[in-house]
Amino acid sequence: MNGRALRSTRHDGVLDPATEALMAKAYWIANYRSIKDPAALEAYAKLAGPAIGAAGGRIVVRGMPAKTLEAGLNLRTVVIEFDNVTSAVAAYDSPGYRAARELLGDSVERDIRIVEAAE
Repeated sequence: MNGRALRSTRHDGVLDPATEALMAKAYWIANYRSIKDPAALEAYAKLAGPAIGAAGGRIVVRGMPAKTLEAGLNLRTVVIEFDNVTSAVAAYDSPGYRAARELLGDSVERDIRIVEAAE
């Protein structure tokens, strides 16, 4: 064993909330491929920040890379820490964040992923 807590996953691939308290933190990582309307992004951020914070999210990275290496792309990146994967997914699906996404519309092209911390 590597010291990490055991996790159980239901048959549908969703993590069991009863055991998730033993799990690692999760990170929501967003890379912005293009921003067509900076004003829409600013309006989105005013709603998204409080919605994410209400779900326990803490922004740890926001901005352009200081340096890109290998095949790295010079993209705006946002990293948000959550206590677990369930909290991160709940934040994305929350009514407050849904309203922020609707405000954003198609004014950006981005890639969002939620990953579990290594430890």
